[in-house]
Amino acid sequence: MILSKTPLRMSFVGGGSDMPAYYQKNDGAVVSTTIDKYMYITIGQRFSGDIRINYSKTEQVNHVKDIIHPLVRESLSLLEIKGKIEITSTADIPSQGSGLGSSSSYTVGLINALHAFKKESISKENLAQIACQIELEKCNEPIGKQDQYAAAYGGLNLIRFLGDGSVVVEPINCKEKTKLALEKSLLVFYTGRTRKASDLLKQQSKNLENNNKRSMMTKMVEMAYEMKNSLEAGKVNHIGYLLNENWILKKQITKGVSDQEIDSWYQKALDAGALGGKLLGAGHGGFLMFLAEPGKHGNIISALNDLKHINMSFDQNGSQIVYNDEKK
Repeated sequence: MILSKTPLRMSFVGGGSDMPAYYQKNDGAVVSTTIDKYMYITIGQRFSGDIRINYSKTEQVNHVKDIIHPLVRESLSLLEIKGKIEITSTADIPSQGSGLGSSSSYTVGLINALHAFKKESISKENLAQIACQIELEKCNEPIGKQDQYAAAYGGLNLIRFLGDGSVVVEPINCKEKTKLALEKSLLVFYTGRTRKASDLLKQQSKNLENNNKRSMMTKMVEMAYEMKNSLEAGKVNHIGYLLNENWILKKQITKGVSDQEIDSWYQKALDAGALGGKLLGAGHGGFLMFLAEPGKHGNIISALNDLKHINMSFDQNGSQIVYNDEKK
């Protein structure tokens, strides 16, 4: 049996600039961190020659082409695995529509585990590249590249997306006490709402053809570099201002990212002492994140008592194979 453990991620500023509609004309940049919430993929050798896949559904088929789950089908096809395999997935939190990059964490974890199944090693760079190939090219998902690289590499990074399609992962070299202060300043709430991101992302990609919308995205990219500089200078509270400005711009680029209920939650948090925040992911559901001085956290939690407060810490490792008895 093989078990991969792949973190989910929180994106701070610059989200959307990782989509081809933007970075093919202007280099994009995102600041994100992986967190201690994980996607687990278990792979086992089956005695029979068929394929069994367990997720929210169970599939049992004789041929790869008959698999319904597109990420599994395209991954097995690309890696030329034809059968005698069982794949099971579980996650620490609701994995659909969370805004935490769960789909890409699944893909990265699956590819990592499949390479171990084939007794092959794979670098973080190749892991992220193949995940992008599966999701963007094979499955035609209207998404960007930040989630795959975040899940593969792990840690707190500035991730740059260049016009030629290449991606550069730059760890943010701030002091450990600054990273800890950032971690302790963040509050995350589950809205109880999930959504499929594809429609919003398709609209966002189309909107980026508009020069005014592109200029807004360019400001968000500039804020990604400003966040990196602020963290390296130890200015954690300034991140709250950047989150707020990023959220305001994001809502202007794509309608449907927020609504009256989300705006109400956001304003309640600001009134209770939050310096800024955002809805994680494409929008309209999932998790709300805020930055506030720790002394204000109790007030914010009370103000948002209809939402579920989730404790999260940073992850440093990226996707890992945590168990592999196929080596024996």
